[in-house]
Parts: sequence; C-alpha cells; structure tokens
Amino acid sequence: MPGAEAVFSSSSTGFRIRAAQGQAADGTLAGFTESALATLFFTFFPADCRICGFPLLRVSRLPVCETCLTALRPLQGSYCTVCGEALHFPVCVECGQADCEEAVHGETRCQLCQRADPPFERAVAYGSYDGELRELIHLLKFQQVRPAAVVLGRVLAGTIAGLEQKMTVETTSSGTTSNTIMVIPVPLHARKKAQRGFNQAEMIARCALKQLARPNRFDLCTGVLVRRRETGSQIGLTRHQRRENLRGAFAVSDPTRILNRDILLVDDVYTTGTTASECARVLLRAGAAGVWVATVARTLKISGVIAMPEDLSVGSEERVGMAAHG
Repeated sequence: MPGAEAVFSSSSTGFRIRAAQGQAADGTLAGFTESALATLFFTFFPADCRICGFPLLRVSRLPVCETCLTALRPLQGSYCTVCGEALHFPVCVECGQADCEEAVHGETRCQLCQRADPPFERAVAYGSYDGELRELIHLLKFQQVRPAAVVLGRVLAGTIAGLEQKMTVETTSSGTTSNTIMVIPVPLHARKKAQRGFNQAEMIARCALKQLARPNRFDLCTGVLVRRRETGSQIGLTRHQRRENLRGAFAVSDPTRILNRDILLVDDVYTTGTTASECARVLLRAGAAGVWVATVARTLKISGVIAMPEDLSVGSEERVGMAAHG
C-alpha cells in the first residue's frame, strides 16, 4: 500500500482481522472494502504499537496506536516563567504569601533563576520527558521512525503559539521593524547527523512551523548555528561537567544573518538547560537580540520558588555574562 510503513511482529493477527471485519457492520460498500483491505494487510504485515505493543487496527505510516497518541499530555501545574522548571506553590517576594496577586499572576522563578538570569529570555516545553512522549521521541531519534516528527511537531506548534505572544518584535539596526523570528534548531555534529540520517530538532521544527496559524512570521534557518566538535554523552555528568563538555562546541557560521534578530531555538528535549544555555550564549555574543527556547519535552524536578517583580529582572545585555545557568 503506497506510503504505508509496515512494522513486522510475531504476534497473532486474529484479533486485528476480527476488529477490521467488524468495521463493515454498517453494510456499506466502502465499509466492506476497507474491511477487506485491512484484513489483507494485517494478514501479510502483522504490526503492533511500538510503544505499548497493542495490535494496530489501522494502516498508518506511524506505528503507534491511538491510545498512546491520545495519552500525550501538556505540562500542568506551576512552573518557572523563565526556565520552565516545576515549582512548589509560588510565594510573593514582597509579602511572602502564596495567595498574593503577584504570586498567582506575576512572574515566578525557580531558585536558579532567582540567583541569575539565564542567557535566554524564556524556555518552554510541551510536556514532561516520560511515558508515551519520551517513547515517541525515542522512536524518531533511535529507530528512525520519521513520521513521529509530525506528531511531535504538532504538539510543539501549540507551545510555540503560546510563546509567540510573549516574544518581542524585532527592530533592525536601520530602525525598521520586522515580525520575522529566526527559528534555529539545535545542530548535530556532521558525523552524528550522517550516522542518524537527519537532525531530529530540525525535522520537528519544520513540522511545527507548518501547523502554526502565522507561519510567515517564522523563518527556519539551518546552518547558522553549527556544532564544530563532537561532544561526549551528558548522562551522569554534573551541571558544571555538562558546561565544560559543551564549551566551545557551538559556533555561528555567519554572524551578519542573526545581527539584532530575535531567535527561537528549537530542540527535542530540555534536560538541565546546559545545551540551550550554551547555544544562547553563542548566539548572543554573535549579535542576536534575544533567544527564546522551545522544546517538545523537558525533564522535571521540583524547585523552590519566589515571585520576582519585573523591575528586578536583568537586562539582555547582562545575560551574556551570566554563568549560573548550565
């Protein structure tokens, strides 16, 4: 069947065939035709959901069942309005009360963001890096199931749409105003990209931009930010070790392209913020006006919180030198 991705397994096809045949109960020609095609397909190409192992009942390029797809959930609760870390109940910096208007509706920060602003303006993510969302990301990255990027792009598009309302409008050096935001995927080293066959961050970004209400406001730019050396695994490293591992790994190929531009940095997962922070520092030093971060998922750990009045925030020009964030 053209465009269909067959995923083989050793499981029995009887249940799938009976379920497909049951779809023809309405007695229509279309129903019988669909049932016959489904029966034929599942007889020769038995497939299970790559996430839960349940038999697939529909022919699809993405070998994931509807139950697992509908299980994808956005983040809920209280989060740092700067880096997106999960928080305890917010407490107002002025009065120390959790039910204060500033604490409920104002800017709330985790302990790390209280000490110093990160290099980026704000980091947002769609969901927690666990369960079905993590497995879907793994299908794309490690099993090369490329149709997964469409689903991941769709959920990221909603996150970007919410962030877009908070992003500033760019003013160029000539004084003209532009609504275009540069979208830069976190790059892979050339050797890693050749090995995998693609950059998952770029694939997800492309799919996300296609589903935005105002795609013309965003300009996907690849090759601007490059990873000039391979880095070892970040697993098991401390925050300081992660920073040292990434130091000097990124560079801007043509600084004139990002001069005074607002940039949306896109990646699949935000873990400790080390990669996002290093990329933001490099982009700001090369002349970017500001960097925002959007990821499909992020790892969560609970942090203490305090609500920060707007007049205590640090300017963008000071963010370049901040070293507290990894």
